[in-house]
Amino acid sequence: MSSNPQYLSGNEIRNIFLDFFAQRKHQILPSASLVPEDPTVLLTIAGMLPFKPIFLGQRTPEFKRATTSQKCIRTNDIENVGRTKRHHTFFEMLGNFSFGDYFKEQAIAWGWEISTQVFGFSPQNLVVSVFEDDDEAFGIWRDQIGVPIARIKRLGEDDNFWVSGPTGPCGPCSEIYYDFHPERGDENIDLEDDSRFIEFYNLVFMQYNRDASGNLTPLQNKNIDTGMGLERMAQILQKVPNNYETDLIFPIIQTAAQIAGIDYHSSDEKTKVSLKVIGDHVRSVVHMIADEIRASNVGRGYVLRRLIRRVVRHGRLIGISSEFTTEVAETAIALSESAYPNVRQREAAIKAELQREESNFLRTLDRGEKLLEEIIQEVKQQRNTQISGESAFTLYDTYGFPLELTQEIAEENHLRVDEAGFDAEMQKQVERAKAAHETIDLTVQGSLDKLAENIQATEFLGYTQPAATAKVEAILVEGVSQEEAEAGTQVQIVLDKTPFYAESGGQIGDRGYISGDGILARVEDMKKESDFFIHFGRIERGTLRVGDHVTAQIDPACRRRAQANHTATHLLQAALKKIVDDSISQAGSLVSFDRLRFDFNCPRALTAEEVQQIEEQVNTWIAEAHAAKVEVLPLAEAKARGAVAMFGEKYGEEVRVIDFPSVSMELCGGTHVSNTAEIGVFKIISEAGVASGVRRIEAVSGPAILDYLNLRDKVVKDLSDRFKVKPEELPDRITSLQSELRTSQKELETLKVQLAIAKSDSLLQTAETVGDYKIIVAQLEDVDPESLKTAAERLLQKIGNGAVVLGSVPEPGKVSIVAAFSQEVNKKGLQAGKFVGAIAKICGGGGGGRPNLAQAGGRDPSKLPEALEQAESELKSALG
Repeated sequence: MSSNPQYLSGNEIRNIFLDFFAQRKHQILPSASLVPEDPTVLLTIAGMLPFKPIFLGQRTPEFKRATTSQKCIRTNDIENVGRTKRHHTFFEMLGNFSFGDYFKEQAIAWGWEISTQVFGFSPQNLVVSVFEDDDEAFGIWRDQIGVPIARIKRLGEDDNFWVSGPTGPCGPCSEIYYDFHPERGDENIDLEDDSRFIEFYNLVFMQYNRDASGNLTPLQNKNIDTGMGLERMAQILQKVPNNYETDLIFPIIQTAAQIAGIDYHSSDEKTKVSLKVIGDHVRSVVHMIADEIRASNVGRGYVLRRLIRRVVRHGRLIGISSEFTTEVAETAIALSESAYPNVRQREAAIKAELQREESNFLRTLDRGEKLLEEIIQEVKQQRNTQISGESAFTLYDTYGFPLELTQEIAEENHLRVDEAGFDAEMQKQVERAKAAHETIDLTVQGSLDKLAENIQATEFLGYTQPAATAKVEAILVEGVSQEEAEAGTQVQIVLDKTPFYAESGGQIGDRGYISGDGILARVEDMKKESDFFIHFGRIERGTLRVGDHVTAQIDPACRRRAQANHTATHLLQAALKKIVDDSISQAGSLVSFDRLRFDFNCPRALTAEEVQQIEEQVNTWIAEAHAAKVEVLPLAEAKARGAVAMFGEKYGEEVRVIDFPSVSMELCGGTHVSNTAEIGVFKIISEAGVASGVRRIEAVSGPAILDYLNLRDKVVKDLSDRFKVKPEELPDRITSLQSELRTSQKELETLKVQLAIAKSDSLLQTAETVGDYKIIVAQLEDVDPESLKTAAERLLQKIGNGAVVLGSVPEPGKVSIVAAFSQEVNKKGLQAGKFVGAIAKICGGGGGGRPNLAQAGGRDPSKLPEALEQAESELKSALG
């Protein structure tokens, strides 16, 4: 360990901290997932969270001492990210923990030792704080460590007292601050002055239990919980002005800046903020997806979606118009993989999720931004300062434009959003949905939690019984518990037992009916929440009441289709491993009544021969009539036997194993045929890539084959009639038409380029001399982007030393701008990529490229003359 490190990387700081405490008998534990076990929080927000059950006395610790580097995410103050020096959504908290072992004296001594002797901080640069009533900690700092009294500050409960909640374990804190300006002296030290002080190490002394009356009683086992911010330590030790310019984040920022064609250090403050937001948020989303969080509109999935959308939005603000998130994610993965190998292992999933979300959101942005721009202009013309709640809700409801994004863009335009009005419109929509008895997105878990004390978990009988007599335990209407429901009502029904399979492991839920005396309910979907099976459906006849005894009957035809497709999925995976690569693993699946879908990790496309071999192999196993062997085994034994587990699936101590001996053995809770012969036949429909390193096979099997063949036959007959050829002649006829079309397209492209060149050549006489340079700035009518680029390159070649900027409106609502600069112009400090990106913003767009040639786009053709006028003005100013 260095006594006075000149420079330490983020990885070195992390390792030094963990090694220091490992040498002092602390067990190094891996970071817990960002998906916490604690149901009261969405995400892991603190280094101590994985140990909360120990601190609360709910779990006995395996070790008396532990040390971790815990990845954390907080989004409660997301608006400060990029605007302050140290706010982040993702951060790493280094910590050392004592569970009833050492306490204040040792924690303080080690805190001082690692700060001064290991990381090399001078005592003159350190200030400590203690809780205002904690004389014990004050005395240790003063008498044993030797910190001058003037540099020990007493702070109140808000700053220096930790609580786990209104009641329970709690205790005072002591914090260590780094002083960037000790020369200012010890008089009137203000630890809130973040230009001078930064808190980097917090020591929590958990020594009391607080009861409901607020009384504190000493704990029998006192605990230590500490947190050292890795990003803050990196800022101090690497001597950079903020956390973002450390080696933990800055390479991500540099990647984004390079894509945008800009330089971070020479950018204005607004651009720097956007780059910092990208740097911070990309770390968050990479680790969230690595921990198997998927983007959605609820819970932690919504947090992920919001962060991805902010990355894309800030990319737009700095001139990035194309998709870029996977490129910056690659930098984040490379920075993190040594400490968190799962980010590289989950690289394909991370990039696939980012690409999908970015692509979807770019479409949302195009629609929503255009409308929001109109709304903002209207508000300003009316001299208002607020966007109405109704307008914000229209953006959200019709265009999928998030409220937070509307607020962010409004703030950039010095406006605010009527949030109360937005909430009122949202409530109106909920009431309209209720009145219309429409099916809406329901959360039944809260109601089930309340009912759980009085009803038992659902007994599942569906592996062996297609029907069962059951008792109605609960009825939920729009997520609210009811005693009864009449005909016409959409309901969720909980029975004490059921034959219905609930959606799980890729297989969709069963369909069928619940019937009784004068009662009929159609079951349209099945979900499982905790230990309860939820029958989603509609009361068709009669009134269903809690306590009724009913018959639950699955639709046998649907079940046969689903189990044929599910078993076929297992055979498909076995065939892929046998024919393509034994290391292939499942990346997702869908088993429905009419088809199956199987996603798998594979770095290349399958050949046509491989696809055919896989299909033939599956059909061979089907014809061989392999009988299923179903067992429930301890997880370790199942894995030892070679059972395949699905990545990301959580398994209990005992697992259900579906074994077709000598063919396939998997851990699976789904329903299956008892013999492969029941599948009948298997047909692959398509094989394609869905993300980097992830392929997808779609197929049909069993009874669904007839539906597929009927559809194909209908299409072939229709095409034969249209082209007036026999079915077997269709390929040749289509090939002929394609050839004719390609020839016509090539001719058209050639004509377009020739027309653009002809138009551009007439511009040579308009070339203007500015100093030692010639410039041409002009608009060409109806020229496509590629031809415009060719024209600009040709003009620059003819004028020699100078600059050419051309604009065009290739189609309604689209603008294309090209800039071509000579080397001499580049030497004057002008880069085509940065230049054209800034000009395109006038037309509501952006872009970039190389220093000598770049292209950009926009969405407002009416602003093109203004943009070109600005381009000409800037060129003359820079080159004159």
